[in-house]
This record gives sequence, structure tokens and C-alpha cells, in this order.
Amino acid sequence: MAMWDKIKDQAKTFQQSQGTRGASGSGQGSHGPAATGRSGSSSGGSKAQLLGMFKSQLASAKAELKSGAYRDASMAMCALVAAADGQVEPAERQRVEELIVSNEVLQNFPADQLRQRFNQHVDRLLTNFEQGRTEALQVIAKAAKKPAEARAVVQTGMVVAGADGTFEPSEQYAIREACTALNISPSEFGV
Repeated sequence: MAMWDKIKDQAKTFQQSQGTRGASGSGQGSHGPAATGRSGSSSGGSKAQLLGMFKSQLASAKAELKSGAYRDASMAMCALVAAADGQVEPAERQRVEELIVSNEVLQNFPADQLRQRFNQHVDRLLTNFEQGRTEALQVIAKAAKKPAEARAVVQTGMVVAGADGTFEPSEQYAIREACTALNISPSEFGV
């Protein structure tokens, strides 16, 4: 639970630093103060809030997130998170696919492109985890050139990892590895 609080603080700080880029108008009054008033609620609420915050940060950067590097790195990130425990049940694969194609920012790309890249990485990870992991991290590292894209890749991974309400240690490890590949401090995301 403490971890989510820590991430929440990190995300708030991150959001404030992002807000200086003229994105401050994106926090419409409707969910501004109201959302912060609930922060004392259960950890489930804070997790949902946090994921909502990552989603809105991603959405506010949607116009910038159209490169192939972001698309490919995000799919590699999602595959790493999905296969973090060394296995991917068909139901889990389908659930992550649905999250991917319904993600507002990823709708910049054709759904079949996203599915194909995600499944390609998952298949490689399931065939030979170490090799698949190395390949996925190489693809993720290509997004390091643009800090906004690099952070968006990690945020996409966090949204997918936290979608089921739990954030497994193996998923946290996958996020940390991606942060390292992208030259971002994992502490920025509380992992």
C-alpha cells in the first residue's frame, strides 16, 4: 500500500512539472478538486486514481505520441508486463489486448498493428523468456531519445500492470527494467 502512496506522490509531482507546459487546461474543474478530496479512501481508490492520473497524462500527450518508436516500445512493454511471471494465460493475453486497443493514446495506431506487435513479443517471451526479454528491452530502449515518449511507454506499462487491481513484484521488476533501458529513474514511478 505504501508503494501506491509513493507512486501517487511521484505522479503528482510529475503532473505538476508537466503542467508547466501549457497542459494545465487539461485538468478540467470537474475531476480536479473532487478527485483529490477522495485521496484518503481505501488503497483501491488510490490505485484507481493513480491509474486514472497516468491515463490522463498519456491522453494529454496523445498528439505527441504518434511515432513508430513509441508504438513498438509500448507493445514490448505491455508484453513484458503480461509475461512478467513467465506465463501468459489466453484470458490474460486477451485482456491485455483489449486494454491496448481501447487505450485512448494507442488509438493513434491501427489495432491490428498493435495486436501483431504485442503478440509477437509475447510469443517470443513464452518460447525463450531470456531472449524475448532482451529483444523487448532493445525495442523499448529505442524510445529513449524522446523523454516524453520514454515516460509514456512506462506509463502505458503501469496502466496495463495495474488494470487488474494488483501490481505484482514481477510486474514491478519488468517496469524497473524498462526504466533502466529508457534511462529513467524507476523511483519516478515508485518502483
